Amino acid sequence: MPTSATGRAEKSAAKALPLEGGGLGGGEGRPAQKRGAEGVARSGFTLVELLMVVAIMGLAASAVVLAVPDPRPPVGDEAERFAARLVRAREEALLTNRAVAVETTATGYAFSSFDGVQWSPLTDGPFGEERWAEDTAARPEGQPADTPLRVVFDPTGVADAASLTLSRGSRAVTVAVDAAGEVRVR
Repeated sequence: MPTSATGRAEKSAAKALPLEGGGLGGGEGRPAQKRGAEGVARSGFTLVELLMVVAIMGLAASAVVLAVPDPRPPVGDEAERFAARLVRAREEALLTNRAVAVETTATGYAFSSFDGVQWSPLTDGPFGEERWAEDTAARPEGQPADTPLRVVFDPTGVADAASLTLSRGSRAVTVAVDAAGEVRVR
């Protein structure tokens, strides 16, 4: 280490420069600032370094997007819920000794009951009007997509056979009511 005329150690200019890897140092590593052709100090990132950062961020973002689940319930869950409400409508017809109808449209379904004179909407308990989840298509089997489907359970629980196919994307599930009023999901 060089000393001055007074006997003190001199600090070199290299020790005062920050080094790559952090810290001030005693000459190890390279200085963080680079010198250009004109001898002017330059600092910053190279194009390759920036492109690598962008690529890593893109990979991280795609991993997050793929890991986030679809907030909509699966179409099978929606079909099961609809089938359960059909079963409940049949039970309502049996218990109250009056006809209960379920009318489905492209946007949802609603329940009504016949009191001997007129049909009245049912709104209590599980019989409130429901809308299909976003992007769910409901199509009565063997009929155009816009055709409403009406299933009527008579006071004995018997119904006209009907099927409704719920689909979203490539997944489709059919809810069927047979002539005995039994409800099945397939």
